[in-house]
Amino acid sequence: MKLVTAVIKPFKLDDVREALSEIGIQGITVTEVKGFGRQKGHTELYRGAEYVVDFLPKVKLEVAIDDSMLDQVIEAITETANTGKIGDGKIFVSALEQIIRIRTGETGSDAI
Repeated sequence: MKLVTAVIKPFKLDDVREALSEIGIQGITVTEVKGFGRQKGHTELYRGAEYVVDFLPKVKLEVAIDDSMLDQVIEAITETANTGKIGDGKIFVSALEQIIRIRTGETGSDAI
């Protein structure tokens, strides 16, 4: 079992969600986050004063999947979240040791 964590641009969220639904992913966790990488923020003008925005708004998706779905999930996210511009985001893949569905007590792949 794997945990796929993707940090993407907020306006790409609906496209990525639809792409994941099409390949059979039933649930994702979405968190609004802020951060920066090579993009390093930008300056904005507000009421005549210039200020630096260090952290840019992003969306973090978390998807728990069976190992067999890994390549499909990565492909779906990369194809739909890609704009070709800096700041498109990153995908992190982690191993999951155990998953437990609280309501039923199911464990492992059955709990996904």
